[in-house]
Amino acid sequence: MSATTPETPTKLQLLELLAAIGTAQWRDFAAAASHHGLTSTQAKVLAQLGGPLPMRALATLLVCDASNVTGIVDRLEARGLVRREPDPTDRRVKNVVATDQGRDVIRRVREEMQATHGALDTLGADDSATLYALLARLRPGMEKDA
Repeated sequence: MSATTPETPTKLQLLELLAAIGTAQWRDFAAAASHHGLTSTQAKVLAQLGGPLPMRALATLLVCDASNVTGIVDRLEARGLVRREPDPTDRRVKNVVATDQGRDVIRRVREEMQATHGALDTLGADDSATLYALLARLRPGMEKDA
């Protein structure tokens, strides 16, 4: 696309751009997580815990087997970043809950994502608002099968 004649990008161009940005953001997230002794998957678990979440739901979000989640949660629990508690409506179900320490660590991971912050800092207020609105429109369609 030239700067003088805007043309509509193809769907493939949009997909490639989203993939490149997603990969770069994930790399930045993983690097920040490693500074706190976390794997990217452990940090992703912490990032998903806005409230109590059943182990099976975590497996679905991580696109992995529930048995894998057990080991990840075991390691986070050993560090005091999460705790397991029985679901109030079904005591057979174990919910994973971030501790205060876990919430603090994931907040710091997000704050330390320098490449992502740097890229977002290049946007003015109008561009930030536009990007937010566009991503918010895309999100439901992207997450509907997740």
